[in-house]
Amino acid sequence: MSTPESISGASAPALSARARDGWVAAQFALSGLVWGASFLFIAIALTGMTFVQVAAGRALLGAVTLGLIVLVTRDRLPAWGRIYGHLAVIGVTFCVLPYLLFAWAQQSVASGLASVYNATTPIMTAIIAALVLRVERLTRAQVLGIAIGIVGVIVIIGPWRGIELGGDLLPQLAMLGATACYGFSLSYMRRYLTDTGVSAVAFTFVYIGVAAVVLLVVTPVVSPVPLRLDLGVIVAIVLLGALGTGFAYVWNQNVVRAWGATRASTVTYITPVVGVVLGIVVLGEVLVWNEPVGAALVIVGVLLAQRRLRWGRVGLGARRAG
Repeated sequence: MSTPESISGASAPALSARARDGWVAAQFALSGLVWGASFLFIAIALTGMTFVQVAAGRALLGAVTLGLIVLVTRDRLPAWGRIYGHLAVIGVTFCVLPYLLFAWAQQSVASGLASVYNATTPIMTAIIAALVLRVERLTRAQVLGIAIGIVGVIVIIGPWRGIELGGDLLPQLAMLGATACYGFSLSYMRRYLTDTGVSAVAFTFVYIGVAAVVLLVVTPVVSPVPLRLDLGVIVAIVLLGALGTGFAYVWNQNVVRAWGATRASTVTYITPVVGVVLGIVVLGEVLVWNEPVGAALVIVGVLLAQRRLRWGRVGLGARRAG
């Protein structure tokens, strides 16, 4: 099994406990920064590529990066069998569909707003895990969190401004569709792909490799448009693929194994902040008042949905990170 030390190339005895903890914390911060910046990378890549090409390039570069890591770490791929069918499902629902939906939506929606919608993933996961795949039961606090998150999304959409499918409503719904795909995939993995005996890196390489193959087959058919590459577009798609879809997945898996899934999931709170700040500073995007207000409600809903806030006798109290 891969560990933070095996990925970094250092042996376990060579690092003190404090150094290992520091390296895990660094990977946590890096994954949050890279995933938050991914929406900026998508926006820049779209200036020279179609949304389908962006999704395909992201998956291809991510698969190549992870494949090289698998070779360096000498991780074994899963033995041929039913697991590949499950990984194919994950490749489509966790990569192909959300990559396409986010890239399509960002043709008309600000990158900062896209990063805010991405933060709804834990809420979608809680809903699907309980109501669709039935891998867990919702507590009252989680139901409250889901309700608050839904209110937050409504505030972000701002229905009082008028509802027009021809405006930015449909792209916003597409982004919610993408996070629903993430929620389904995470719940599906929990039900069918726990304790596989395969390293996180090899596991991730297979399903992102599946996504890359699917998108490379589809792209020439649905988007036969020449690329308009310049330095900015090239740098953006490389960073999106190699870092956002490659190394960041490895970093996150290392954090999950060191800290547990609950603490690792708090990266969700970093990405929208990074995404919004980069959108404002780099792209000159402007926030409307209802977007940060709605985002705050979404984060509160996420805290409740992830059981990081509990209902006590005197109200809500923070639960110690596990």
